[in-house]
Amino acid sequence: MTVQIKTKFKSLLALALVLLTAACAAPPPSQEREVASRADITALENSILALGPEVDPDEAARAARIAYEHTHRLAIEYEITDPPLIHNMKVNAGLRPRGLCWHWAEDMETRLALEEFQTLDLHRAIANSHTRLLIDHSTVLISRRGDSMREAIVLDPWRKGGVLFWAPIGEDTAYDWVPQQEVLQRKRERRLGRLRQLG
Repeated sequence: MTVQIKTKFKSLLALALVLLTAACAAPPPSQEREVASRADITALENSILALGPEVDPDEAARAARIAYEHTHRLAIEYEITDPPLIHNMKVNAGLRPRGLCWHWAEDMETRLALEEFQTLDLHRAIANSHTRLLIDHSTVLISRRGDSMREAIVLDPWRKGGVLFWAPIGEDTAYDWVPQQEVLQRKRERRLGRLRQLG
């Protein structure tokens, strides 16, 4: 098979996967809808508190409230009207301002970092970087201060199109999360290797 045919086949396969998975994606949030129920916020707060006795209850409460509120605010700002993969195509075509998973992760991390938590740490992670068949997926995680991301809670506002998904990382079976810096380092090394082959 020639390189051109392989490239076209990969492109068609990727498009087919996008279309198939978009049909199963969650509907986008509406501006009129409640940000989150008190029960949802409390459940996240309790999960953050369960990270360890050193976690300050006020910080856990603020982190949970902000995670839900900021997800809702970003969904409006990003003009989310479609499931995530369709929205991605609109962003890439210049029809929407932001809303790729790394935008969500970056903006959520930036907002949470403004709180200057003393008993909580933030982490960035990427999934699917090991395969060319799936697109990379980025997110932010929250852990007890000093813990690694392997003990953290995933905060993923992209996955359900502006509705916060969260779970302890070990319970998030949809993605195999890798620290962002490891993925970026691997990509730099691959790029450098390709440049050396050309040179």
